[in-house]
Amino acid sequence: MNTTIKKIRSELQLNADEKVRLSGERFFKENVKLYGLRSAQVTSIAKSFYKALPDKSKLQVFSLCGELWKSGFMEEAGIACIWSYNVRKQYAPEDFRVFESWVDKYVSNWAACDTLCNHTVGAFIEMYPSFLKELKRWAKSENRWMKRASAVSLIVPARKGKFLKEIFEIADILHSDREDMVQKGYGWMLKVASQAHLNEVFDYVMSKKATMPRTSLRYAIEKMPAALKARAMSK
Repeated sequence: MNTTIKKIRSELQLNADEKVRLSGERFFKENVKLYGLRSAQVTSIAKSFYKALPDKSKLQVFSLCGELWKSGFMEEAGIACIWSYNVRKQYAPEDFRVFESWVDKYVSNWAACDTLCNHTVGAFIEMYPSFLKELKRWAKSENRWMKRASAVSLIVPARKGKFLKEIFEIADILHSDREDMVQKGYGWMLKVASQAHLNEVFDYVMSKKATMPRTSLRYAIEKMPAALKARAMSK
């Protein structure tokens, strides 16, 4: 085992709290593996060990991230997400396949999905927007986390007003998905997009509301003015 990984695991075990672990488990419908650390502790450990890395090349960091993901522990996944985002200035087009493999093999809950995709994948897409077509492919996956990932990877770009056309295209693909986590994911994407493009997103929601899952609809209109929300919710 890599020495850095071994030291990280020892640090996580040292700071583990059974009450935090049990409390954390209640946030998820899925079975999750937790040491029992608060997110601020995980962030602190991630920062300190990253600072101490003698080799911060993308190749080395991604290799360590892969080992962290393999453990299945949420805290280790959290560190992997922080580290993969830290090397964003080194991203190259071929890295998309690395991120895709992490989503496909290791992501098994909404927290891991959102942390990886909001930051690492979102930053990559902003750098290489030609890969938006790959997110649309993700949206058609059989893997529910890949489908959620297709939407939540656009949360940060959407906040900046970017990629509205593709946001609507992904929402169209995910429109009738039966998975609760997918419905919430694309509803969240639309909600964030509405903050920069209120009228366009409202018009989109109104055109789809007859068939859009109620969960997605409620998420999408959450930040809209009361009058528009009332219109969207009316029969």
